[in-house]
Amino acid sequence: MRSMFSLLCLLGFVLGFAFAAPAPRPANTVENVEKRSFKVERFRNPNFTGRNSPKQLMKAHYKYGITPRAALVEHIKRQEIAAAAIQARAVVDTKNRRKGGKHHHNAGAAASTAAASTKTATAAAAGATSATNATNIAAAAAAVSSDGVGSVINTPTSDDVEYLSPVDIGGQTLNLDFDTGSSDLWVFDTQLSAKSSTGHTLFDSSKSSTFSALKGASFFVSYGDGSQVAGNVGTDTVNIGGATVTKQAVELATAVSQSFVNDASTDGLLGLAFSKLNTVQPTQQKTFFDNLSANLADPVFTADLRHNATGTYEFGAIDATKFTGDMTFVDVNTTQGFWQFSSSSFAVGTGAAQAGAANQAIADTGTTLMLVSNDIATAYYSQVDGAQDSQQAGGFTVPCDATLPDLQIDVGGSMATVKGSDIVFEEIAANTCFGGLQAIDSDLMIFGDIFFKSNFVAFNNGNNTLGFATHA
Repeated sequence: MRSMFSLLCLLGFVLGFAFAAPAPRPANTVENVEKRSFKVERFRNPNFTGRNSPKQLMKAHYKYGITPRAALVEHIKRQEIAAAAIQARAVVDTKNRRKGGKHHHNAGAAASTAAASTKTATAAAAGATSATNATNIAAAAAAVSSDGVGSVINTPTSDDVEYLSPVDIGGQTLNLDFDTGSSDLWVFDTQLSAKSSTGHTLFDSSKSSTFSALKGASFFVSYGDGSQVAGNVGTDTVNIGGATVTKQAVELATAVSQSFVNDASTDGLLGLAFSKLNTVQPTQQKTFFDNLSANLADPVFTADLRHNATGTYEFGAIDATKFTGDMTFVDVNTTQGFWQFSSSSFAVGTGAAQAGAANQAIADTGTTLMLVSNDIATAYYSQVDGAQDSQQAGGFTVPCDATLPDLQIDVGGSMATVKGSDIVFEEIAANTCFGGLQAIDSDLMIFGDIFFKSNFVAFNNGNNTLGFATHA
């Protein structure tokens, strides 16, 4: 009996030692975050000046290779022609002032020339949507080049156009856009010309002791409207809010389109979709989240993106204080690499549920607006006094002082609420606001930041589910 007792004591000691011993660190890429969580906090950036609702709508169409409505295309053309004319007149007026005010009659001709040039450029950009084979992609890239618990601040730009966060790469801090609709981590860097990088913080691989080039690797991301990025690839240590991934693939832009150059508030993008969307060739690379997931307390991140208010991205945990009631989880379809789910019905306000024309949607923090089938958009705005599908504006508009109904929308078989107050987006004329809910001619709807402003959303790649609940 005594010997049995001694044996049990010895066994207990051995087991206790075994369980107390620290688990070995995975031989790979993650430090400082094993089985815990970290937050990325955000606040408003007062310096952003790039708001333009129709262009945000156009950008979303081209990001997913969807042909925009003719009215939207015409609206963008009018905008660009008018802007070119104003710019040309300003140039001529400046020259005239230097010459003592002579030759004012040249302003009109210069404006017309600039407008024609802009028209040609717009048509060429629209034509780029057909660039689907390798030859066209190469041509498009050439066209571009000719042209734990840690926390960091996350910055929503003016009118919640995009949400930005500082990310440390090789000891250098850049302001990146977190995008659940793509899977590339690319940055502005010192390989770019001064013309292509003015106003941006540039990554300098020569100043990073942890950077290593991936020989022969390249990337090319095309959004079809001229929003394109191309370059070479390396690996480096990436730190976000205290979570560190070593040997993370970092894509270095050698060519960026003008739309990215003009957006001086962001220095690149961090993709949070599934790694199968990554564009690095010849070997796809894993996203930061995929490299991190196994070492988090839970393989999940949440987006708490509120209108004009502080919010957070949190990796590794779901903070129950950020939402009310229970969180609903639905299955996602990862076939295309998106956080994609079924969506086949909707209701306006307290009305009865109706069938929607589209049957699939994705959750995308990198898209500003919420794009739904034309049936849903038309039915919704039919319940708003003064709303119209404006040919002039290129989309649905509402009186800015209107009280809009809530939208109930199917997310994977359960209904989520988008508050009417979040659908009034941006004033584009006196008491005329561009709607945050717009139509898209596609079987795939895009639930962008308008959806997130009304919902706390969790992305779980441990079991491929998406969770949502109403903000607390």
